[in-house]
Amino acid sequence: MSKELIGKTLEVRKDNWSATRVVDDVLSTDLPDNAVILRIDRQALTANNISYAGAGDLLGYWRFFPAEDNWGRIPAMGWADVVHSAHPDVAVGERVWGFFPLATHLQILAGNVSGDHFSDVSPHRADLAPVYARFDRADANPVYEPQREDHDSLLRGLFMTSWLVEDFLNEAGGFGATTCLVTSASSKTSISLAHCLHRRGALRAVGLTSPRNVAFCESLGLYDAIVTYDDLESLDAAQAAVSVDMAGSADVLTRLHQHYAANLKHSCQVGATHYEEAGALGDLPGATPEFFFAPSHIQTRSASLGAAELMAQLGTDYVEFRRDSDRWLQIERHVGPAAVEAAYQSVLAGGAEPSSGQIVSMSG
Repeated sequence: MSKELIGKTLEVRKDNWSATRVVDDVLSTDLPDNAVILRIDRQALTANNISYAGAGDLLGYWRFFPAEDNWGRIPAMGWADVVHSAHPDVAVGERVWGFFPLATHLQILAGNVSGDHFSDVSPHRADLAPVYARFDRADANPVYEPQREDHDSLLRGLFMTSWLVEDFLNEAGGFGATTCLVTSASSKTSISLAHCLHRRGALRAVGLTSPRNVAFCESLGLYDAIVTYDDLESLDAAQAAVSVDMAGSADVLTRLHQHYAANLKHSCQVGATHYEEAGALGDLPGATPEFFFAPSHIQTRSASLGAAELMAQLGTDYVEFRRDSDRWLQIERHVGPAAVEAAYQSVLAGGAEPSSGQIVSMSG
């Protein structure tokens, strides 16, 4: 006799991200072949999640976990345990890291099973980037430390994106530039990028931020200079630069292009921490803005380096960054649907301090 499991999921309106609701998901534990139910333990909630909503249609993020009508389920990175399994090579009790909806449970169709991971091969994910459907097995992860799970939830995916951005810029010879301009300098993705730029030292890292975050950004010791958005025209536009836009502000990006003009050699769009300032960019001087899609660069570099070597290099650098984050990162936890909803609204409104890391758990 099958039993029903009642899960809960936080959904947001695709056309109004401040409108949220918590819905019940009824899951049967009488599973079809190869189906697996994961109980989601904890997840990170950062400005990056808002970026997923911003690129939900463009890059398919809304399609990871389909919802009804005009509602969406924002992906978030974190940890889960296998609680029911109809796959012979996926055991109940396994702990995994990956993308999940903001929910208590997720049912997947397990496939591509190997010693270190398995994937969700549900039909609706067939034409989506495979990296987002992958669940890494904790016991097989060489950098896994149980006491670092919160750090991994908050930093691992963001660091991977930034590491790949910096690697992309380096492979392109910095596009002939001497400076990398990083917007939203206090965001965790930008801090990750600053770490990578500082480590290699090939490009001067200049962070752009709001006045209230200047002191925090300077305290990191990773940027060569910090400039407020109001003062960006004070930058030396005679020096060739590339920009990595984590903010998504049409005004800021337009001003950067107008200030540097032909000396802006590459314009890389990554995030949308200032999503409320998004808008049409129009015809800009300098390099045409290009959205950076991390899975594409993973494929390119896996072909040239080999997948194992790529992940080994990334993992080594990540462990260093994770350790260094102890200097500035403070973990805050939010448990239960109401607390998670409140934390989401705070992150959406930009209310969280840059030094804080929000860890949420829909499971009480």
